[in-house]
Amino acid sequence: MTATLGTYDHYGYAAIALLGTFLGAWFLLWVTLRSPWSERIRAWRGVSPPFLGVVGVLFALTLAFLANDTWNAHDRALNAVYQEADGLRSIEALAEHLPVPVKARVENAVRDYARIAVVEEWPLLARRQSSRAASDQLDRLLALLAGPEVATAAPSGVHGLMLSQATQVRAARGLRIALSQTHVNPLKWLGMAFLGFLTMISIAMVHVDQARAEILAMVIFAAAAAPTAAIVLVQGNPFQPPTQVHAGPIAALMDQSSGAGGAR
Repeated sequence: MTATLGTYDHYGYAAIALLGTFLGAWFLLWVTLRSPWSERIRAWRGVSPPFLGVVGVLFALTLAFLANDTWNAHDRALNAVYQEADGLRSIEALAEHLPVPVKARVENAVRDYARIAVVEEWPLLARRQSSRAASDQLDRLLALLAGPEVATAAPSGVHGLMLSQATQVRAARGLRIALSQTHVNPLKWLGMAFLGFLTMISIAMVHVDQARAEILAMVIFAAAAAPTAAIVLVQGNPFQPPTQVHAGPIAALMDQSSGAGGAR
């Protein structure tokens, strides 16, 4: 249970953002309009409306920076998948310079890695895990390319390029695994929640002597801030729904390799 909560923690934070925002708005409206202290609070009327913009801008900037971090992680994960697929495709293309038996071994090693990565490792990424079998198969591919069989059969320039592409595949895989294991930073979001609450306090104090305007402004702010924060939070892991990065580029390589094998 604890492991499951840790894996999908950003969904919990999204729910807290939604409920917490509307509960905070209700609490402030009750305090300023219905509580025993409402008359004392109204004595502080006169807060200038432009003051609301100071806190509101700080809140908006903080939320924008957090959203940028989230979407940047998604873009990095997508680029890592394309780089991994491009490296595998380049190894296959360079294998054309090898003798047929050696070429077949290289292509089979690439195809096996692509299959394990797509079928076995991709579902694990959503659980912030990786596949040992994929790591072992990538090690075997790298050992094959660095071994004497390929080194002696390939032109020197081609052999160096193949090793370079294999290193790129390893680096890209390491990046996507690292991004799949990222968690929501509670301190960042706590700071954003604090600024959001201060913004709602500012709204309440600016309209403290105008009940209808206060209710309307508070509802509009909550309706804008809560869903936006929740949308950003549910995208905290680039390999989990609703906007998960798919294995399409690597799966296409696997299908292409299978089709080529059938043609032969």
